[in-house]
Amino acid sequence: MRKENSEFKTAFVSEAGSFLKNRDFYGCVELEDWACYVIADGLDTDTEVNSAEITVQTILESFLEKPTMSKRKLTEYIRIAHEWLQYESRRVRLKAGFVIVVTDYTRMVWASAGHSRLYHFRGNRLALKSKDHSVAAQLASEGKIAEDRVDQHDERGNLNEYAGKPGMIKPYVSDKIKLADGDLLVLCTPGLWEGVQDAEMIDAVEDANDPQTLVDTLEEVMLSKQRSRIENYTAAVIYVNKIFHEEPKNRKKWIKRIAIMLIMLLILGGAGIFYAVKSAAKKAELVVDMLQYEQNADQYVKEQEYAKAVSDYSLARNNSIKIKDSIHKKLFTAKMSAAQTLVDGEAHLKEGDITKATASYTKALELTESYSMFNREVIQQRLEQMTIFQQVQDWITEGNLKLQNGDYSGAIILYKRARTAATETGYKDALKEIGTQLETAETKRADIKRQSRQLQADTLEQKGDRFNEAGDYSGAMDAYASAQEIYQEIDMLERVLAMERKINKLDEKLNPPVPAADRTQDRTGSDTANRSNITSDMNGSTDNISTNNPAGSTNTTEADVNEQETLEGGDS
Repeated sequence: MRKENSEFKTAFVSEAGSFLKNRDFYGCVELEDWACYVIADGLDTDTEVNSAEITVQTILESFLEKPTMSKRKLTEYIRIAHEWLQYESRRVRLKAGFVIVVTDYTRMVWASAGHSRLYHFRGNRLALKSKDHSVAAQLASEGKIAEDRVDQHDERGNLNEYAGKPGMIKPYVSDKIKLADGDLLVLCTPGLWEGVQDAEMIDAVEDANDPQTLVDTLEEVMLSKQRSRIENYTAAVIYVNKIFHEEPKNRKKWIKRIAIMLIMLLILGGAGIFYAVKSAAKKAELVVDMLQYEQNADQYVKEQEYAKAVSDYSLARNNSIKIKDSIHKKLFTAKMSAAQTLVDGEAHLKEGDITKATASYTKALELTESYSMFNREVIQQRLEQMTIFQQVQDWITEGNLKLQNGDYSGAIILYKRARTAATETGYKDALKEIGTQLETAETKRADIKRQSRQLQADTLEQKGDRFNEAGDYSGAMDAYASAQEIYQEIDMLERVLAMERKINKLDEKLNPPVPAADRTQDRTGSDTANRSNITSDMNGSTDNISTNNPAGSTNTTEADVNEQETLEGGDS
């Protein structure tokens, strides 16, 4: 294997500098025949999503699916990462600059967008330095400023190309570059190269013997400048100690083998006729099977059983290869690719990746144009559904954000809107999530409403207590009754009973009972008062009598005596 017969050593450093969070990211994949190194610099201020990490991971995932040094495929990897950042740009626009190196351990291809850089050293000499996609670099290319002024120019951070920009991205992708033993590659973000001049980097390369030492030296040089503000910085170093060398083919050996095979064919010429007939029969059998596989696959396509169609197209294609039928091979490959895009579309949809599903159905619509067994109307309808599905996902995402921020009513409106659309279009995979989130939002809103109503009731109860203390029993009665009604509404039975007790006490104060004993006492008191008045009148009469007879003699008549006896209750 190439990796086993070559020697590539790497090391890297990545720090946040003066900031709390490091928005740079570095990643690499080293396979048996290929390797990919990616470094990215986050250019946005989003606190929840790391755009550099998304860029690196997306590119490496695409590379792992199909490792290659093709400029077209590498551009496609970058486009996917670019579109992914655009899709994730919900709060702020996600942006990242990057540089990529892909190698087969013999050659390399590199690509970049933004102002992260690649330095290629050979024999301690700077053989290549990538150009930035900045206004400063453009001014230098136009001859308006010197090349050595780009690194410190005010417009060095004003970028023309980067992942996540509006519209399409146009990265730079190099041709294949032959590597040599002893080559050295440095990938770094602007946080590092702004503090390390080219001459200082060359000196560091001359003094270092291994990647870790070089990384540490570059970091030390950058920090030694003692800048008041240190940006996020990342550097990755690749030492190409030994590239993979193809073993030269032994031409004479192969000529000798071919000659021996020709002699054997001449000797066995008679037997060759027999084997030719047998081979023809075998070939005819393969052709019959091939056509049967194709017929089965076409039927599966009509029934929209695309996974089964892919399997049978693959079997038919294998037979076409065995019989060396290039025409049918090309046909089956095309049909299989068309069916596979539909399978991929459904798979992406189940994963909830509407963007990739839409891309698959769009591609399927293009690939099926020449084949009548594919129902293009159904594919078109599916593609149109993706627009609605994407809208459903956007509503869910927006609803989740409102739910997180406590806007439960707003979240419920969005979830219901998404549920209606998902139900009408048969988006079953989203309905479960919508149901769960809707239930959560409604529960939280109900809790908030209940708490609000309880607060209203508590306020009314306190108001009733104040009226009660002030002696306004009627006002207190109304407040308690209103509070009791709300407590009853929100099922706070203990508070309902408490209000009932307070209302009963007020009712006793407003309408006190009159006992029977008290009424008797009132009548007795009235009789006593009457008798006292009579006695007083009698005493007054006596006084009057005495006053009218100053000598003290008695002039009482018989009639007066009788009247007095009657008043005193005496017998006549």
